[in-house]
Amino acid sequence: MGVQFSGATQRKDGKFLYTNSVMSQKYSGLPSLAGTSSLERAMKPGLSVEECVRRLKRYHYAFKRLNQIFVARITAEPIYELKMGFSLHAHLCAEHVSALRKRVGEMREPPLGLEAVPHPGLEMFFDEILGAPTTLELVTGLYRKVLPALRNALQRHMEQTNPLADHPSLRVCRFALMEVEDMLKFGEQTLTALVSDAEFQKMSDWLSLLDQCLASAGTLDGTEPATNLPAQRVHSAKPYKYDPVPKRDERFPDPYNMGVNAEVFLYDEKFPPEPKTLMMFYKRLREVDVPEMMASIITQTPDKPWEYYRDMTRQLWDEARHAMMGEVGFANLGIDWPKKVMINYTWSLALNTQLKPIERHAVLYFIEQGLMPKNGKRFEWEVGRASHNPLSALFQDYDWADEVLHARIGRDWYLKEFNDPQQAVRYGDECWSRVLMNWENWRTQGLTQHRNWWPEVYRDACRHWGLEPDPAVLAYNTTYQSVRADLKDLTGSA
Repeated sequence: MGVQFSGATQRKDGKFLYTNSVMSQKYSGLPSLAGTSSLERAMKPGLSVEECVRRLKRYHYAFKRLNQIFVARITAEPIYELKMGFSLHAHLCAEHVSALRKRVGEMREPPLGLEAVPHPGLEMFFDEILGAPTTLELVTGLYRKVLPALRNALQRHMEQTNPLADHPSLRVCRFALMEVEDMLKFGEQTLTALVSDAEFQKMSDWLSLLDQCLASAGTLDGTEPATNLPAQRVHSAKPYKYDPVPKRDERFPDPYNMGVNAEVFLYDEKFPPEPKTLMMFYKRLREVDVPEMMASIITQTPDKPWEYYRDMTRQLWDEARHAMMGEVGFANLGIDWPKKVMINYTWSLALNTQLKPIERHAVLYFIEQGLMPKNGKRFEWEVGRASHNPLSALFQDYDWADEVLHARIGRDWYLKEFNDPQQAVRYGDECWSRVLMNWENWRTQGLTQHRNWWPEVYRDACRHWGLEPDPAVLAYNTTYQSVRADLKDLTGSA
């Protein structure tokens, strides 16, 4: 008996006897075509290179505009979960922009033409959503209109292209579709929680306009007949203006509070590592202001290479992750952080409203460089390990790794603006020194009393640990009135 092949039997003399019209030499039962497709599916015609590229450019435009919208709306979005979700979704979109740019560049396309707007209807579609005046309209436009249209386009591409000839594009689409589905899951939960049927009804005219914009472009991928462009704009009738002032929801009741200096406590050798973990969770959660500030740099810095926006958005997402690490750390200790820990936005507020984008980046770079020596992120990791809090050790381990990456991003995109590294660091220090932290004025205006919330949080943690509070730790009462976060004395405070 010869070796069995699909559709053929091999004789002992090596010749084949074919039993059907498919001239295959595939071993029976093994996947054909490296598992990419069945023979039957691969025999069907698919998208030409020209048509494939045309569609890929539209997906690229959609992901790029989504990235820009998510980033631009982080700062002024008050709801914490949406700030975090927008940070992640901006990062995911940036990664898919990069993958699509690479794929288009492989397909006989120089010059790539990736900065061109594929259709004015798509431009109007995204402009309308960028300019949405309320959170409810914004999330509805993003998660009820844009992402479903993008999902449908990606699914059509995967169904219509040849799975063997266009496998590289198919792979890009498959990964993109997987994360679009993740974003849509987040979006559906958000819409269920925030947008009532009555609210949807109020938006009906605007949502109809969005549908008309897509129809004018022949849907997102341009596979249907195009209709006329809508005659009138609504939210995009005036150019979108970025709002640099951070907003917070009601779980941040004292956003000007600078009453507890975490760094002075953390680096004081007389305090034990266990309570220092609380200060590190506070520092992590307080990093919600870094995406708020970085969003301003990204949005207000035009005409950079795409890689700049990809890398900066990655760092923005990392900083959001760090904030959520602090959230998880407090939750793990049973501490109600919205009521007990006063998370402020004074840093993002001051930098966004007092400095130019390059000056904000300078401050960010200066801080990153200060975290690289042994008394920086490595020290925080060592404290986390010494505290016997597994989460603290884990979070600081990854926080340190992220900070090394961020220092590299700073070297790639900030350092090149200067003749030498020392000049770049000095400029960052000078910019930060010019920032006016109105510590006393905020108290005089009644915006905060800089309440020392530390003793209550420490007592709660001690109850969780089953320990008696240390009187010296309990008495800690150093503020940010005269010492900034890098332990440098403030000279410009009011």
